[in-house]
Amino acid sequence: MALSYYITARQQLEPGSGDNGPEEALREKVRAAFAAGVDYVQVREKDLPGGRLARLVEDVATLPEKAACRLLVNERLDIAMTCGADGVHLPSDSLPLEAVRARAGANWLAGISCHAEQDVERAARGGASYVLLGPVFATPSKPAGPPLGIPRLREICRRSPVPVFALGGVTRENAGACVQAGAAGIAGIRLFQQADDLAELCRYLHSL
Repeated sequence: MALSYYITARQQLEPGSGDNGPEEALREKVRAAFAAGVDYVQVREKDLPGGRLARLVEDVATLPEKAACRLLVNERLDIAMTCGADGVHLPSDSLPLEAVRARAGANWLAGISCHAEQDVERAARGGASYVLLGPVFATPSKPAGPPLGIPRLREICRRSPVPVFALGGVTRENAGACVQAGAAGIAGIRLFQQADDLAELCRYLHSL
């Protein structure tokens, strides 16, 4: 079973009315993701001021649809720990994982973005719960640098002691190849935000 990992990007959503339109649109999208059975939701709104981000995380953390979904906050460990999230996701150049573990404890979810096998090895030594590895395929959001491709993904997954989520240019059509290569799950923004039927997408990913 492949896990599903939705990374938010409110500016890519059709905003609602009023000053808080983008955040309200994101709340509804996260609610829909919870209800559809997404396994992980990472709130990655890096441009939001701390107060607004904290309110957003608190709001979605208390949604009744959340159920078993794991809610993560990008980089802001303080907000993740105080606003009801289940963990934190770190960019590759962010806080040391060891510092997160020292503050949050061994059971706290802590993931990190990786781009090469050495990054994955370092993340595992630091106590990562999982890694996001990419870009696996060419993607407009990561124009610099070649994609890893399936053969490299397979090799890294084979050696990794922690779960690897495939990220970058992953679509419904190529998700199966990523899982066959050893990925524990599929991560993305557009894959989930632009899905016509999010529940059906989750069922499909879980069937891989």
